[in-house]
Amino acid sequence: MTLLDQIPLNIAILAALTLGLAPFFPEPHLVEKLRMLFAGTLTRPMDIFDLLMHAAPWLVLGAKLLRMALVR
Repeated sequence: MTLLDQIPLNIAILAALTLGLAPFFPEPHLVEKLRMLFAGTLTRPMDIFDLLMHAAPWLVLGAKLLRMALVR
């Protein structure tokens, strides 16, 4: 948990908004991969890896916010 505490909140937000959503046009990549997942067409290993890489900043941000809420 100390590694999570060392990440500044503004950096976690910036990473989620830039790396997590890039490329932005025609739609955020994470949205595209989640649609593929729910449609059952996310089958290629590269697409699964891509989903994990674009979701990672959002997971870190969520974990950081949860940790901040529980510590208070």
